[in-house]
Amino acid sequence: MNDQQLLRHSRHILLEQIDVDGLQRLLDSTVLIVGMGGLGSPAAMYLAAAGVGRLLLADDDHVELSNLQRQILHATADIGRQKTASAADRLASINPDVQISRLDHRLLGEQLHEAVAQADLVLDCTDNFTTRQALNAACVALRKPLVSGAAIRLQGQVSVFDLRDAESPCYECLYGDGQGNDETLSCAEAGVIGPLVGIVGSVQALEAMKLLVGFGRPLVGRLLLIDAMQAGFRELRVRRDPDCGCCGAGHGAA
Repeated sequence: MNDQQLLRHSRHILLEQIDVDGLQRLLDSTVLIVGMGGLGSPAAMYLAAAGVGRLLLADDDHVELSNLQRQILHATADIGRQKTASAADRLASINPDVQISRLDHRLLGEQLHEAVAQADLVLDCTDNFTTRQALNAACVALRKPLVSGAAIRLQGQVSVFDLRDAESPCYECLYGDGQGNDETLSCAEAGVIGPLVGIVGSVQALEAMKLLVGFGRPLVGRLLLIDAMQAGFRELRVRRDPDCGCCGAGHGAA
């Protein structure tokens, strides 16, 4: 840790919950962010600014004009570029000390397992149920904390699934395996208001910092619901399902 880093992060160091030791934990951390869109944009920017040492950015998509209403990592000049490339440039301009690795392909199978294995923590900033389930399964198998966010229309939600905690549910405990259900709508089909994804992604970054540094009460076993229409926040308790097909007894979880 050098003098420039101490100055850059001085406002965090002043917090007793972080201090110099907490900053060092952030500098030593690797975070995988899957999805460089509306949620991944603010989450990645705040984690880069906070000094997370290495960010793995995963997205196989390219920047489109319709993204720019909410995906604040990208600019008009980035239209047509890969989102990971645009994101890497923006994050490096915020904090050049952050090491950035781009994963420009859809993470599946062994590639997904390898990416999760490299990380201390994973942020799910995707917008489809299949990818969320695959990420959850990899995090359960490797005992990696997963910070999940979602937003549609004027509704958002955030939760933390951390199978290092014996009481923590996983994503499938909350949403099931999806069999027999229709595919959830995407933002392209249903719409989403821009500032809402900023709120959700920012909460994801905050929860990630709490887990990496080790302070506060993470959203483990709790689902935070955000109602942008009424400017309201609610919290629901989420319990681990002993019969869960992903983390339950007989399915690879302790």
